[in-house]
This record gives sequence, structure tokens and C-alpha cells, in this order.
Amino acid sequence: MKKRIFWSMVLTSLVTLLLSSVLLSLVFYSNTTKGVKDRLREEGIYIAKALESADDAYLPSIGLTSKNRLTLIDYDGTVLYDNFVDPLQMENHADRPEVKEAKTYGKGEDTRRSETIGEQTFYFAIELENDQIFRIASTTKTAFAIFLQTFLWIIPIILTIFIIGVFLSQQITKLIIEPILKLNLDNPLINNSYPELSPLLLRMARQNKRIDDQMKEAKAKEEEFNAITENLAEGLIIFDDRRNLLFANKSAKVIFHQSLWEGRNYLQLSRDIDYIKVLDQTFLGSSATAKVVWDGKIYRLISHSVSENEEKRAAVLFLVDITDRELAEQRRREFSANVSHELKTPLTSIMGYAEIIHNGIAKKEDIPRFSQEIYQGAAQLLVLIDDIIKLSRLDEGDLQKQFAPVDLMAIATKVIQDLTKKADSLKVSLELKGSSPSIQAVEKMLYELVFNLVDNAIVYNRENGFVKVSILETETQVSLSVEDNGIGIAPKHQDRIFERFYRIDQSHSKETGGTGLGLSIVKHTAQLHNALINVTSKLNKGTTITVTFPKA
Repeated sequence: MKKRIFWSMVLTSLVTLLLSSVLLSLVFYSNTTKGVKDRLREEGIYIAKALESADDAYLPSIGLTSKNRLTLIDYDGTVLYDNFVDPLQMENHADRPEVKEAKTYGKGEDTRRSETIGEQTFYFAIELENDQIFRIASTTKTAFAIFLQTFLWIIPIILTIFIIGVFLSQQITKLIIEPILKLNLDNPLINNSYPELSPLLLRMARQNKRIDDQMKEAKAKEEEFNAITENLAEGLIIFDDRRNLLFANKSAKVIFHQSLWEGRNYLQLSRDIDYIKVLDQTFLGSSATAKVVWDGKIYRLISHSVSENEEKRAAVLFLVDITDRELAEQRRREFSANVSHELKTPLTSIMGYAEIIHNGIAKKEDIPRFSQEIYQGAAQLLVLIDDIIKLSRLDEGDLQKQFAPVDLMAIATKVIQDLTKKADSLKVSLELKGSSPSIQAVEKMLYELVFNLVDNAIVYNRENGFVKVSILETETQVSLSVEDNGIGIAPKHQDRIFERFYRIDQSHSKETGGTGLGLSIVKHTAQLHNALINVTSKLNKGTTITVTFPKA
């Protein structure tokens, strides 16, 4: 502040001096120029009148003594006389501004400057009765030249006054600042300085008291809540009796994307209708709960009312992330329903045929066929149960310890051998090509992945179709591709084929005895191995499924 006052005064003094000097120079220049022009006009008019009645010797006679330049110009612009330069050496003056103006209006003026020599010349022209033009001119210094001429004596004066101004500014600044520097800001009301500062000091005293009270209150709240709330996984928000946010822990800030701050109204945090209903009910004095979905996550809102009296009620809101629980429950319900349905179908068939045989209703020649149906139903149940167990193991995620280097080509070769008989019976050719890369994998689950892909390619193929298994190795990854020219997959089904029990063609699945879990096992096995799956398919053209593993 001291420097600001000092330099403000110094700069003000300096600017005042410079402006005064410039203004004085301009005033002096303006007055001088006006005087020169006025005298030039008077002398020009006087000589012009004299020329009307005088003889030809008059102009040369006064030209010898005049300090101004006198010029007589014929109507066509030819210079007849000039007291400074030989007329024969002068060019035609018909295009000079003052001459043109004199021809038009009887009188003409012009000013021409020479910045190189710092001079300006004033011209005054008047038309005579014989149509000749008489011109008189006077040369003076320009404003800038005058300023430069006076600069040498102006600078010492400015420096002297500036030094005096600096000294006085220091003294005045010291006198102004000294009482302010002695102010006791911790106890503003005991100061006895400028009366103008009294309102400010009174406001500071009130502000100091308010700040002290707020600091004590904030510290108490911080110590009370931090240890309890900051490490909670659940979000915690406290609203005061005015329904404004009073406190929010870290988890709540994450849920609301760090958009929480003290004093914000509860309606500004979210426009979700269930959230608003829960808090509205709480501010009326009742506890409330609700389930909301925000940013793809499911939260349970639990709100409790806190009040000292009936008029003032605060609210404590808990936000519990139940996404995993809800999704797990949803998957459990869907899986249970699907398993029940899938188990019921073969069991119904088995019980039906068994009941016919048990009750002696079956003909003797039908008993072998019914026994075969019972056997096939039981086998289908075993396959289904086996797939369910495989999926359960994948869901449990306890297979990480079983990872070991596995030769993918050896696995693919074993699958081709195991499915050759089935492929031959359906008239589908099998082909395997590629290198023999090693990847980190659970050998048994990797076999299931390849087996299910090749088995699906065989089953959903056509007579005389083909299944090509390719293994491609790069520096960073290993790709397994299973290509067929079978029935293909419609675009609307391609995003769902890896869902559990999802079947594109229910009748075809029953014919082939599929459980609807094969590709789901493929998906979970790929996730277990951090592999990516890509599906390309065209209806009635064929399908290619590629699984890309990170290289071991």
C-alpha cells in the first residue's frame, strides 16, 4: 500500500508536469502561428491594394526590404516576379492550392510543412483586378521543432520539480501510512486513527468475531465427523433445517461427481423424483427409503429426520451402492428360472416314458424305444448339469492358481480329433492350420472354449459344409479363429448369443441337444484369460468367431 500511494503520487506529478509542458508548448505554438498568419494576411492585402495603382517598379522595391517572400503570378500560372528566386527558374504555379483558391474565391491560403528541416511555410494569395495573383509567404518553425528548441531548458525544470515531487511524495506517503501501519487488526475497536476508517474497523471487529465463532464450530464439526464419516464406503450427506447441504463425505462427493459444496440446496444436487420424495418426506419428520439408478449404478437411499423442535428439521441421507447385489440377484433369478425350465423339459420326458413302462401300458416292441428316450433325456440332463457346474466354477473365480503354459495347437488338435466322428456324421469337413504358440491358461477350460466353438460351428452348419480352425501368432497376442459356412447369425441376435440359455432357433437346439450354455462358457472362459471375442457373421453365409489371447 505504501509503495502504491508513493508511486501514484510520483506518477501523478510526472504526468502533470509532462502534460503541462506539452500544453504550454502547444498554446505558445498556436498563438505564434495565429499571429504570423494574421500579419501575413494584413501585409498581403496592403501590398495587393498598392499594386492596383502602383507601377511595375513598386513590387521589386518592397521586395528588397521585405523578410517575407513576395511572388507575382500570371493568370496562367507563370511566375512574373519572386524576391527570393529568379522567376525564370521557377515552375508553373497554376496547380498550387492557394493559387487555385484565389482564382475561385479571390483569396487563398495554404500551409506546407517540411518535417526534415522542422519548418512550415504559410502562403496567402489574392487575385488582382488584372487577373494576376499576388502571393506572400512566411516560414516559421513547426510545433515539434519549437518543442525541441525549448526541450533543453524544459528538461532541467521538469527534473528539478520531479525531484522535489518525489521527496514530498515520500514524506506525505509516510504521514498517510504510519497511522494505518499501527492499527491493531486483532482488536480493531481499540484503534484511534482516521475517522473515515471507523466503519471499516467496526466491520472488521464483527467479522473477526464471526470468523472466530465459525472456526470453533467448524473445527468441532470436523473433529466429530471426520473420524467417523470420511472412511465410510457409503455416501453420507447432512442437510440443515433450511434444506441446504451442511456436510458430505468423500463417497458422497464421488457419487455426485465432486459437485457438492456447503450451502447448496438439496434440489440442486439431483432432480431424481425418488431422491426428492425421500428428502421431502424426511423434512416433514419421517424416515424414508428408495432405490435409484444413477450413472448405471443402483443406490439405496436411506434418510432419517433429525429435529430439536417441530419447526426445524434436518436430514441425514445415506447412499448405499447395491449395484453388485442387485445384478447378482437378477442373474440368480434369471439363472434359476432358466435352469428350472431346462431341467424340467428332459425330466418330464423321462418321467413320462418311465410311467408308461412302469404302469405296463407300453407295448413290448416300444419298450426299447422308450428306454432309448429315457437314456437320451438322462444324458441331456448330465450335459446340462456339467455345463452349469463349469459356469459356477467360472463365476467363483478361483481358477487363477491353475494357470500354466498351454500349447493352443495341441488343444485344438485334441478337439478336432474328438469331434471328427460327429462332423463326419453331419457331412461337415474339419480343417486346422497355424502355429503352435504357448499361452498362460487353465488347460481344461481352454479345451472347453475351443470345443464349444468348433461344436457350434459343426451343429449350425449345412451338409457338405466346412469348419476351419486357424491359430495366428504375433509378437503380443495369439488369435484363435473358428470359421464356418453354415446358417449364419442374423444381426439382431449377434449381441445376445453369449447370454446363458439364449437360443436363436429353439427347434434346432432341441434337435441337436444343445444346452444353450456353450457360448456363455466361451465368454466367461475368455474373460478368465483376459481374451477378447469378435464375431462376424452373415445370414446363410457363415460365421467367424475370433478369440484373441495376450501372449504368454
